[in-house]
Amino acid sequence: MPAEAETEQDPGRDPGGRPDRSTAPLTGAEGAGPEGAGAAGVGPAGPVAAAPVAGLLLAAGGGRRLGGRPKALLPYRGRPLVENAVRVLREAGCDPVHVVLGASADEVRERADLSGCVVVDNPDWAEGMGSSLRVGLASLAGTGAGAALVSLVDQPGIGARAVARVREAYRSPTSLVAASYDGERGHPVLFGADRWPDIAATATGDRGARVHLKEHAAEVMLVECGDVAAPFDIDTPPDLARLA
Repeated sequence: MPAEAETEQDPGRDPGGRPDRSTAPLTGAEGAGPEGAGAAGVGPAGPVAAAPVAGLLLAAGGGRRLGGRPKALLPYRGRPLVENAVRVLREAGCDPVHVVLGASADEVRERADLSGCVVVDNPDWAEGMGSSLRVGLASLAGTGAGAALVSLVDQPGIGARAVARVREAYRSPTSLVAASYDGERGHPVLFGADRWPDIAATATGDRGARVHLKEHAAEVMLVECGDVAAPFDIDTPPDLARLA
């Protein structure tokens, strides 16, 4: 499988990278915006208790189309790109933050400041994004997190405002939330803890959580983020100009 699959493909997109358009954005009381409801919402039976939303950063890819340069170590504003992704998750209120490494993991640990993060290795990172997602979800077991907010290391155009909107849409361990851009589902994606076993069971190869998202399309809450973020990927040499 392509070495960089987990950072070049969306866990909820098809193998060609096309967005799944089977869901529609929710608006008004059902949606979430910059001033939307926080982690504690109101359900049919009354208030929903707040629970931690963990950040899960997939940063294991080897950057095959970038000449084998691990994306986690690409320079961005004078520091490795992985540090920016961690900062975004923290500023958006995610706690704890788990980081999945794979390609050049030892070098990433040496060169990047990942203090305060739980850093886990995916020895099977070359199999595709699904393996990194499984490793990351397994690392969150027992943390008490009500949900995992999954982001990719190579999307620096998605900042803390967009991530916070998705995090604030968390309601319960069954929550299923995704950012949308002009109505098309993208990153980041939030998976309530009750969904982790099924996602892990179906996350193989490059599919990530795509199977789960497709099977539960009617349950996905889309949160529009196109006004505050740009969901581009750093995949090829021309894309490196976006890091300047």
